[in-house]
Amino acid sequence: MAAPSSNTCGRMERSIRERVPPLLTDLYQFTMAYAYWRAGRHQEPAVFELFFRDNPFAGGFSLFAGLHDCLLFLRSFRFTDQDVEFLRSVLPAATDPAFFQFLRGLDCSGITLRSVPEGTVVFARIPLMEVSGPLAVVQLLETSLLCLVNYASLVCSNAARFRLAAGPRRKLLEMGLRRAQGPDGGLTASRYTHIGGFDLTSNVQAGFLFGIPVAGTMAHSFVTSFTSLEEVTPKTLVALNGDPDPVDIISLTKGLLSRVCELLSAEPGKIREGELAAFLSYAIAYPQNFLPVIDSYSVGCGLLNFCAVALVLCELGYRPVGVRLDSGDLCRQSVEVRRVFRLCSEHFSVSAFDSLIIVGTNNITEQSMAELNKKENEIDVVGVGTHLVTCTQQPSLGCVYKLVEVRGRPRMKISEDPEKSTVPGRKAVYRLNDAEGHPFLDLVCLAVESPPEAGVPVSCYSLSCDKSCVSVTPAQVTCLRQEVFIKGEVTHPLCSAAETRAKVQSSLQTLHPRHKRLQEPDSYTVAVSEKLHNLITEIRKGSFSNSNFLLAN
Repeated sequence: MAAPSSNTCGRMERSIRERVPPLLTDLYQFTMAYAYWRAGRHQEPAVFELFFRDNPFAGGFSLFAGLHDCLLFLRSFRFTDQDVEFLRSVLPAATDPAFFQFLRGLDCSGITLRSVPEGTVVFARIPLMEVSGPLAVVQLLETSLLCLVNYASLVCSNAARFRLAAGPRRKLLEMGLRRAQGPDGGLTASRYTHIGGFDLTSNVQAGFLFGIPVAGTMAHSFVTSFTSLEEVTPKTLVALNGDPDPVDIISLTKGLLSRVCELLSAEPGKIREGELAAFLSYAIAYPQNFLPVIDSYSVGCGLLNFCAVALVLCELGYRPVGVRLDSGDLCRQSVEVRRVFRLCSEHFSVSAFDSLIIVGTNNITEQSMAELNKKENEIDVVGVGTHLVTCTQQPSLGCVYKLVEVRGRPRMKISEDPEKSTVPGRKAVYRLNDAEGHPFLDLVCLAVESPPEAGVPVSCYSLSCDKSCVSVTPAQVTCLRQEVFIKGEVTHPLCSAAETRAKVQSSLQTLHPRHKRLQEPDSYTVAVSEKLHNLITEIRKGSFSNSNFLLAN
């Protein structure tokens, strides 16, 4: 797949600069940066890691997303005069004026970012990103990086679960902009649900910025705005075969509607004239893109009107697209709609009716998506909005950004809650695969350790249960992280949404089905090396002995 065009990259970078300026952070980042600066520690080399503690949606995996935006953010990170003047007004009056000059000259030229590739299947407690550089700068980056990764990874993972529930055949349309948490939430959702497995979006701006295919049908309001065939203007349509004489489309539709009613033993008196007028008006406007919603009044009535208008379009050489169902029992209704399409195809000898699609949209959840595969249905495309973009099952991924090294010395947060303790030191992360190519364990080692080798036993301790040492022998070993940003420059090619989407599907295919199960998946093992385990033990012991420093001498 081709890399994103320069136009697309430029639009996205401008979008990031506008949406994620350096001031999009928490105030305490600046007060801590000032305290570092005042103490003369702001240039000390430091390392932070970004990770999450639990897999989302009670699932067995997550997808890492947001790296592309993080790289654009780092590349454009610098404070303007206006930014600095605002900070003068909100930081305490005692702040040394020289600090603001320091901020004005800051950028990310001293930052190195090592990261898991975007679109990779990841698991809880894996350090996804390692950010190293001057202490004050890496501190200032915390909130912005978390903001860019947290929701992107969450909604991308949610989309992947919807895709797994839907299966590979059915097309998925993201249509959650109107339900999203603000414009930025809507744009982020459109991009990362596409990466997670959705085929289309209704969000036009997302199509413009990210190159995602856009699609749409019509709203009930369009249908209900018409009351009479008198409102149809123009009332003619030129055939596609080149005949220049316009055809009276209303007369032709009335005749075919009578024949459709006769075929289906339907009562013509139940036809909604306003609905028919709406369908005709839309068909005249877009004869090659005719896909109306047919349940504004009743599916039966809407289906009759659709078939009549679609037959007219076929007679004039056009190809109608299909229908949308938006209420009731979508499975049952889709079966009936398909039956009618086949009857019309055979009775009127119109093969185009065999390829008409049925779109289903009705407050779709992951559970209702999974149930579609258990029931007989004829739905080709499913549109999902609210439950996709708002992640109703879990509102946040809970990524955190923790200090692990300063001046080359490991640092560790030790908490009364063991799950909130951090893993110290600069690290390398490896994925161990079995003989069938399925990953079975992610190993976190100290950066100075030799990497594990295929066919060689490795001793390690599970992060979820670190009391006993186990030995595993990988058939394949992959280093998960790579350097993507050095000295102010992006060092790894930026991928388009389509390329990252392909990466997601490839990564998911390697995952064993027991870890992909949507309900009660098997837990995936994340472990630390024996040397890292020993370091954790030493630091824990040292923290208790160091706590008595006030009693010394």
